[in-house]
Amino acid sequence: MQQLDETDMTILRILQRDAKQTAKEIAKILNLTPSPVYERIRRLEKQGYIKNYVAILDKDLIDRSVTTICQVSMRYHNEEFIEKFEEQIIALDEVQECYHMAGQVDFILKIHTKSLEDYHYFVKSKLSKIENIGVLNSAFVLKEIKQSSEFYI
Repeated sequence: MQQLDETDMTILRILQRDAKQTAKEIAKILNLTPSPVYERIRRLEKQGYIKNYVAILDKDLIDRSVTTICQVSMRYHNEEFIEKFEEQIIALDEVQECYHMAGQVDFILKIHTKSLEDYHYFVKSKLSKIENIGVLNSAFVLKEIKQSSEFYI
């Protein structure tokens, strides 16, 4: 894999902030011609530095304003139970993020729903149906202070 130089890093920073920037626009910022910038972007994609391009939606406008951080502790910790839990969590649309943790809890989930009632329904009808969950601990976000998908590079 080719080493990243400062130009590559700058391109990655620009695209993290605004993935709609064209190679021509980025080239202008970098005082380069568009063709080499385009080639660099394609190389960064091919090498896996750029995994995907997405639109970040406003959760309030799409009526998913309740954000819940849910801590999950498992009863049993063998490989089969963990893999099955992971598969079932991936299938739940309400779960935006899931992290397998070391420490007092096994998994942390970030869940978005329309309301507290919808979250209650989600827990009752979907999450609690997953086998091997020992303890669920839910914390509701009161105010989002910082939300970013950018990496500091």
